Amino acid sequence: MSQTEFLAVPAASAGWFGVRVKSPSVRYVAGVLALALAYCCAAKLGQALRYTASVAAIWPPAGVGIAALYLYGLRWWPGILIGELVVNSELLVGPSPLPLDSLAGQQAGNMAEILVGAILLRRLLGPRARLDSAQRVGGLLLALAAATGASAIVGTLSMLLGDVVEPDQASTFLRTWWLGDFAGALVVVPAAVVWATHPAAAWARIRTWDGALLIVAVAALSAAAVSSSEPVTYVVFPALMWAAFRLGPPGATVAVAIAAGVVIGLTAHDVGPFSKQPIDHRTLSTQVYVVVMALTTLFVTAVVAERERAAQDLAAATRREGALALEERHRIARDLHDSVSQALFSTVLETRTAQRAQAAGRASELAPRLETIAALTRTAQTEMRAMIFGLGSDPVSDGLPAALARQAAAVGSANGLVIDVLCTAPLRIGRHAEGELFAIAREALANVVKHARASTVLVRCQERESDVVLEITDDGDGFVPGTTHAGSFGLESMRGRAEDIGGHLEVASRRGGPTVVRAVVPVQPGGSHPD
Repeated sequence: MSQTEFLAVPAASAGWFGVRVKSPSVRYVAGVLALALAYCCAAKLGQALRYTASVAAIWPPAGVGIAALYLYGLRWWPGILIGELVVNSELLVGPSPLPLDSLAGQQAGNMAEILVGAILLRRLLGPRARLDSAQRVGGLLLALAAATGASAIVGTLSMLLGDVVEPDQASTFLRTWWLGDFAGALVVVPAAVVWATHPAAAWARIRTWDGALLIVAVAALSAAAVSSSEPVTYVVFPALMWAAFRLGPPGATVAVAIAAGVVIGLTAHDVGPFSKQPIDHRTLSTQVYVVVMALTTLFVTAVVAERERAAQDLAAATRREGALALEERHRIARDLHDSVSQALFSTVLETRTAQRAQAAGRASELAPRLETIAALTRTAQTEMRAMIFGLGSDPVSDGLPAALARQAAAVGSANGLVIDVLCTAPLRIGRHAEGELFAIAREALANVVKHARASTVLVRCQERESDVVLEITDDGDGFVPGTTHAGSFGLESMRGRAEDIGGHLEVASRRGGPTVVRAVVPVQPGGSHPD
């Protein structure tokens, strides 16, 4: 979404000097106000969990703003600006108001944080990405760390220039600011991405007994982890791993939010081991706990999602291979029926005719019958050898042009056809793609022999700028494409082979011919056939 499109303006009105000024739509204004309200509510939540009057372990508005602009577009930035103004207006009054220049610097840093975070997420993850791979979770981590780091740096500098923070406190102030925003973003953004992108699927994933038990277990174990004086701080991690393995990203993000809320809330009310530490250590310990918990859960969830996706892909590939194997068996059976079986059947008929002629004493009929039987037997042998060669060897071992030339010579000599081959080399496609193109050409020539009653055929294969084109043109009877005819199954087989290698098949024909079968396959840089 272009940043210049932040005003959704279907209506226009004439302003002063006759200039037409576009006004935002009611829906857009309502959305901006709703986002500002959500931002303010998130800020109130963060302020309610402060450890002191000025130190918060987590800052949820950072996550709310980044998630909103990432999911719905940068044009909603006025909602963040309004929310920031409302939240920061409280810092202008009170017993120790912030200097105006420091407050302005803080607000500029917060706005930059949200805009940079949303833009980086769009760049690294793409729009509305699923957090189902370690690479995407890593991109999320990088974007949030960079954006919140920018806010912390700008905010700290503004406080130093306003004499709000002493120079010797700057590093601690910077660390607390960054970890607070980073922890808030890590809790809010993944949950928003998962639940806003596919809410129905996310709800269905956790709307189970496992999901209900998970919420109870995470809340209970989180409370036990920080309310006990015993060293059981990380006892909640088994429940988080359970969420990652059983409930995927929806359950994992909910579990992280619950665990973080319980830990921060109890510590803010002086409960648990973190509350007994000095304020700076208490804040650091809580922030590190939340960050480590969120990162561990997100990465484990991503690995589990990758494993599930790999299993699904493997199952789909197995089904596809099974379907292809079945289709190949059907093709072999059809070829046997149309070639070898027909030749043997004709041989049996001719043999019986010759036997009857011999029994009737018509010796003059035996010679032509025996010659026909011999020709049919040679045809069956040729067909069987061709099939055995095709099944037991790589027909394109020396390249597609040579394979096409051999096939054309064999088919032409066996059936009295004139077959010309024009093929350029090398071709920038891999061995598998060349094999599929050869199979398409072999099937097309077989259809010409069986159905077309052609006298000449032209096989042409050439490489263009971005694709390789294989054409088989015959001067036979032709047919009307789209109608059922004797070669329909062969055409479907060729179409399937072309699609398997990322290409497509085109058939142009008409009654009386000619017929053109064209396969178009994209080139693969670096994929030329090996010498």
